[in-house]
Amino acid sequence: MNPIRIAKNWMSYRRTISELGNLSNQTLSDIGISRYEIRNIANRSFR
Repeated sequence: MNPIRIAKNWMSYRRTISELGNLSNQTLSDIGISRYEIRNIANRSFR
């Protein structure tokens, strides 16, 4: 994998964690996500 792609994927991973982490528990619940699932969801964007 090329280093630029790795960097972009890592930035996407961190952005996803940050954005989902800033949502309230109620909002996360409304979209069907629990707080402990955030890293797993972000990990999918890193691959």
